[in-house]
Amino acid sequence: MRIDAYNAISQTYGVKGKYKTEAAAKKSSTDKVEISDFGRELQVAKKAVAGAPDVRADRVAELKSQIQNGTYNVSGESFAEKLMAKYEEMRG
Repeated sequence: MRIDAYNAISQTYGVKGKYKTEAAAKKSSTDKVEISDFGRELQVAKKAVAGAPDVRADRVAELKSQIQNGTYNVSGESFAEKLMAKYEEMRG
């Protein structure tokens, strides 16, 4: 097959990419974005976290008050249990 012959024929008949653009026009479509249910839930959760304060001021005030009054009491057993649970969680 000779390419230069094809070029001569297309110039003679004035084809010049006509078929190419029609095929491209038929195949072109608009882009769509679809967000899954999980994605929507994730967006809601991110907004909730972004809107929440980093420090729970009411809880901090309550603990400060208990410490100042001498009524703050930490159970050694409870602390040890939570510490071991965290350790086990980190181990795997």
